[in-house]
Amino acid sequence: MANYTAADVKKLRELTAAGMLDCKNALVEADGDFDKAVDIIRVKGLKGVTKREGRSASNGLVAAKVEGDLGVILELNCETDFVAKGDRFQALAEEILTHVAKTKLSNLEALLASDFGGGKTLGAHIDEGNATLGEKIELSRVAVFAGSPAAAYLHRTSPDLPPQVGVVVALSVDNAIGKDVAQHIAAFSPQYVAREDVPADVVENERRIAEETARNEGKPEAALAKIVEGRVTGFVKEVSLLEQAYAKDNKKSVDQVLKEAGTTVTGFARFRVGQA
Repeated sequence: MANYTAADVKKLRELTAAGMLDCKNALVEADGDFDKAVDIIRVKGLKGVTKREGRSASNGLVAAKVEGDLGVILELNCETDFVAKGDRFQALAEEILTHVAKTKLSNLEALLASDFGGGKTLGAHIDEGNATLGEKIELSRVAVFAGSPAAAYLHRTSPDLPPQVGVVVALSVDNAIGKDVAQHIAAFSPQYVAREDVPADVVENERRIAEETARNEGKPEAALAKIVEGRVTGFVKEVSLLEQAYAKDNKKSVDQVLKEAGTTVTGFARFRVGQA
């Protein structure tokens, strides 16, 4: 019996853009372990998954706001783009966003259980939205940056849809560069602020993949260590915001641009609808 589902194959195809048969074979080899299947596809060079942003697995929107030293961002999901385009769904997102800014709660469980007013919780208010809109409405994630200057950027991937990508970035010192950096984050999808923030296990896994890939490519044993370290260094630079080439001036790193502006990034959140 297959140890994976059609949904697993679909998800793997959306993430990696590999062929259906390749995805099925990877899941078989991985004994149904999705993360391991992604690694198998990467090692075999079927597609460069770190270069691919992936397609949305669900509908909805990203909403964000900045008020002084407070920045909040959320993703609200629904079943169809028809509902996502609707005024009621978008109004619900704004109501939730206002509530998040008021409570400053980023823990979903605590947030959903918080008092929304009128004798009901936020979770109950969202449930009312489910009934009104006739679809499952789900608040999937929230981030809050309090106590430091912040900037936000929202991006529409289609003119007839609400924003599908959003970024909030926290700065050490308030500066107009914040919005430009938020736009950069939206476009280049860094995962961490600095190389020091990349977990050791992530680096080690990347080193393992780089070594397996290099061996599969037939690279000489004598050159293997240098090749692997080069690829790992490249990966760390790719996922670290401060080391990325700045979108508006690729001759400078984001870190250089921030230093010239007299500030730096202390944290950020980037949400894309349907993408973890």
